[in-house]
Amino acid sequence: MPLGPRTSEYLSREERAIGRVIGIRFYPIVVERAEGSRVWDPDGREYLDFSSQWAVTNLGHGHGRVLEAVRRQLERLVFSSHTTFPNTVAIELAERLAELAPGGFRKKVWFGLTGSDANEFVYKVMPVYSGRRRFLSFLGSYHGQTMGALTLSGHKAMSGLIGFPNAVKVHYPYCYRCPYGRSYPECGLFCVEFLEKQVLDIAVPSEDLAAVVVEPIQSDGGVVVPPPDFLPRLWRVCRERGISLVVDEVKVGFGRTGRMFAVENYGVEPDMIVLGKPIASGLPLSACVGRAEIMDSAIALHLFTSSAHPVSCAAALATIDAIMSEGVLERARRLGERMRKRLEEIMGRRRLVGDVRSLGMIAGVELVADESSKRPARREAAGVVYRAWELGLLTTYVGTYSNVLELTPPLTISEEELEEGLDILEKAIEDCEKDRIDWSLVRRFAGW
Repeated sequence: MPLGPRTSEYLSREERAIGRVIGIRFYPIVVERAEGSRVWDPDGREYLDFSSQWAVTNLGHGHGRVLEAVRRQLERLVFSSHTTFPNTVAIELAERLAELAPGGFRKKVWFGLTGSDANEFVYKVMPVYSGRRRFLSFLGSYHGQTMGALTLSGHKAMSGLIGFPNAVKVHYPYCYRCPYGRSYPECGLFCVEFLEKQVLDIAVPSEDLAAVVVEPIQSDGGVVVPPPDFLPRLWRVCRERGISLVVDEVKVGFGRTGRMFAVENYGVEPDMIVLGKPIASGLPLSACVGRAEIMDSAIALHLFTSSAHPVSCAAALATIDAIMSEGVLERARRLGERMRKRLEEIMGRRRLVGDVRSLGMIAGVELVADESSKRPARREAAGVVYRAWELGLLTTYVGTYSNVLELTPPLTISEEELEEGLDILEKAIEDCEKDRIDWSLVRRFAGW
């Protein structure tokens, strides 16, 4: 599909001005404006956004309540560095987050700018609090790009980088590709049993383990939704051994799964929840909500001049208000069920689709070249998202094998738009199966 002249111009300018180290690209797009579930390029071409910009714009682009809160805050206070001059909005937001987060214990909040620096805080504070040196996290996990965060991560995007040596990775319950060759529920959650009886007793002594860090859904790892008893079992193991449990909800929190926090689907009360991406509906903000004694374990341990930016905090308060008062959580559950059923229908018709996984409004469609061997269809995943872009749908692919289509539409998307996007997605998969894709164009975009 030929690009419009202004889009081509901006892409050329970007190539000259911005380093490639910042990008993960799936197709040639430049965004000029956005509203609701739609974005437009500089030439006026319209796209339906099924990515929510990596699950950031959960309320859609430019939600009215958020925009009004930002306007009011800009008129009142643009900036005050909370490190030394605390602002009223950040305090109000911290109180709200501590009130909403699960856990019948006293909680406090730390603020940052990105999910990476929030998980960097976890990497710093947990050894200080516990007096222990080591971490346990999971293969396939994605916790961020800074040094401590990438140390905790088990994603292949960071495997070429050398982090610190104090984090041990174990298998996440990826049931479609069980590394132990077992089947759930007959396996009895062997992965947790192995973790407890082998890893914690032998490889990582519990008495030197600062925290277990886990995602309630491994999003960048392939939208891997664990069995419903995984997190409760893991939580029990941590409690019995006196280990803190840290849950990373940077991508799946704030309503994405049909609950305010994803762990609420499992009845788990972690010692700390890590938040980011959608918390301020597109403005830069992250937060950790944890036990007060953890948050008070050191002074000036991990601070940034722009942390708790008042404009971002105002947007976050408005985001919470919208989620809680506009039926967003119930809508995410209802539309998420509709999306899952439709994707399962597509799986029944399309040979490329090997598995469908979802919880609320995050879904993963795993593409395989062969159903029996489950050989990952990485090339085809790149082709499908490229073809979907040509047809007017924005989505991405993720996963350990780069073969899982990730769908995270805005939680405010209309039923008609949801069906429109799923129609386009199935057409793109069909076109890939029938080799109606110009692979010479796709090869330019490597994605992960």
